[in-house]
Amino acid sequence: MENQNQAETQTKTVAQSLAEKLSAKVSKVAEQYSSLTDENKTLNETVETKNAEIKALQDEVALKNAEIAELQEQNEMKELEMEDIVSKVESILG
Repeated sequence: MENQNQAETQTKTVAQSLAEKLSAKVSKVAEQYSSLTDENKTLNETVETKNAEIKALQDEVALKNAEIAELQEQNEMKELEMEDIVSKVESILG
């Protein structure tokens, strides 16, 4: 009977030890999952921020391109005016 009690005690001790080890591993995995979840959230926020920055830069580029097109048009008009003035001066000078 005593051997049976010892065997049961040993079995309970081994089971308890295994349960504690399993619990520790589960806790570690839970911590890793939490850490990865936090990192993923941070990365997603960074991506959103960068996407907003890209959009803002694209809008700025579009505005600058419109300004460039307007300035090119103004430049062409000034060149035509200058050509007209040069032509008038040449005709006056004969």
